[in-house]
Amino acid sequence: MVEITIPKPDDWHLHLRDGAMLEGVLPFSARHFARAIIMPNLVPPVVTSADAQAYRDRILAALPADLEFTPLMTLYLTEGTDPADVASAHASGLVTAVKLYPAGATTNSHSGVRDLSKVMPVLEKMAEIGMPLCIHGEVTDPSVDIFDREAVFIETVLDPLRARVPDLKITLEHVTTSQGVDYVMGADANLAASITTHHLMINRNAILAGGIRPHYYCLPVAKRESHRLALRKAATSGDARFFLGTDSAPHVDPLKECGCGCAGIFTAINTLSCLAHVFEEEGALDHLAAFASRNGPAWYGLPVNDETVTLVKRDQPVHWPDKIFTGDGPVTVFDPLLPIHWEVA
Repeated sequence: MVEITIPKPDDWHLHLRDGAMLEGVLPFSARHFARAIIMPNLVPPVVTSADAQAYRDRILAALPADLEFTPLMTLYLTEGTDPADVASAHASGLVTAVKLYPAGATTNSHSGVRDLSKVMPVLEKMAEIGMPLCIHGEVTDPSVDIFDREAVFIETVLDPLRARVPDLKITLEHVTTSQGVDYVMGADANLAASITTHHLMINRNAILAGGIRPHYYCLPVAKRESHRLALRKAATSGDARFFLGTDSAPHVDPLKECGCGCAGIFTAINTLSCLAHVFEEEGALDHLAAFASRNGPAWYGLPVNDETVTLVKRDQPVHWPDKIFTGDGPVTVFDPLLPIHWEVA
């Protein structure tokens, strides 16, 4: 096969930032994706429906006139979130989901949840109205090894939460472990997972072997090879509970290349090419449309996009710029560490 055409994909986990960075990175997502779940961890975070409306307006104002793109807004869950505001924002169509960050788990998560009991009224209201909860699934207990934080979260937080509010629809975002894959596959209902491009392509050696390479550092951190293989098996299986969420997360190079570098990998520019490579390697190109274009809309109750995207396999490797340049500064583009021959036509 030298080309494949699929419905235009959606990105079910995307960081667009704000201001000059938003203007710099938005076109790369809008060219390849029709819609995206927009992460709310700005400074200050997107907490209320008014915040979401203002942020959505800024995104649309930054969108180039020749591109079409629908931002699907989320609210940042805090211990002061108003259940009525959440329900109203969802009913109006403004907000698609709510995002739960355990406080301190990742970039700009210090305003997140420390005591789950304090947000139960919000979660119960969401279960009642069928509104999805997107979860960054890691514990922040410093006694837990960073490579074990997802597995411990599933056992000690997610499983009890699902038992307490069984009707709550939960997306376990950017799943990174075989334990996460197995847990989602063992669920009868109301649980799905997004998988990133980079977690399908790199393991923790990319960060640490041969020197510290900060542009492969993300949260959740990449795990050992056995986990990467489990993710690839899940993503390419066609199972409707797994779909694409790139977690494309730009930071300017000075904030990555420093003594305490930020977590995040910018993949919006080459995600589809990398995915075609992965699915071809796994002999599963016929399942690429499910993962990238169909499973996510089904989970979030939206139609599959009418527009299509064609990927063509070239004889020569495709080349992307090493960096893009934004008004905030340079952002390094994800390097998949091997030749990629698939290109968006």
